[in-house]
Amino acid sequence: MTAAPMSGRKAQAARNDELILQAARAVFTADPGAPIAAVAERAGVGISALYRRYPSKEALLQKLCGDGLKAYIAVTEQALARDGDVWEAFAGYMRGIVDADTNSLTIKLAGTFQPTEELYRDAMRSGELATAIHHRAVDAGVLRPDVSVADIALLFEQIASIKIGDEERTSQLRHRYLSLIMDSLRAPAGHRPLPGPPAEDDELSARWSPSA
Repeated sequence: MTAAPMSGRKAQAARNDELILQAARAVFTADPGAPIAAVAERAGVGISALYRRYPSKEALLQKLCGDGLKAYIAVTEQALARDGDVWEAFAGYMRGIVDADTNSLTIKLAGTFQPTEELYRDAMRSGELATAIHHRAVDAGVLRPDVSVADIALLFEQIASIKIGDEERTSQLRHRYLSLIMDSLRAPAGHRPLPGPPAEDDELSARWSPSA
């Protein structure tokens, strides 16, 4: 069944919302302390139109991170549903998360707002999925067993920190270094033991507390 087309007013509101979210992502990943007025200016919408949709900067940050979590969940579920070569499914998951660029939000926005109950639920779901795809790869003997789920999360953040040139150049470089990383993750191979213990889950999650 085809959805009925939106009215002109609703279509404009939807366009404005997309412009606001794109602008907010760009503004806040560049400067988490930027005022919400900077988002309205970048989006080319009036501040009143922005406030009608998002009553506060906190609400806008919650929406951004909620969308990021949902993108992470969708990519990981798709990888887990993939049959056949386990390593290729895991590699597809890694590439998909890099393309979704959800970790740019983690790097810049962790600890800058109070997460909602929905965000906590989605974060728990994303963690469960990350653990599932990680364990499947280890159990299949294709991912080196001394690499933890937290190790992978921090590798994603390191790749997301690469921002050189325009979006196309940044994507090229991120995938270049992802390929190097993937070679180091694959088992079996004559890897040297990793120094020090991996990050703990509570070390990663503590960053989302506004007091962190």
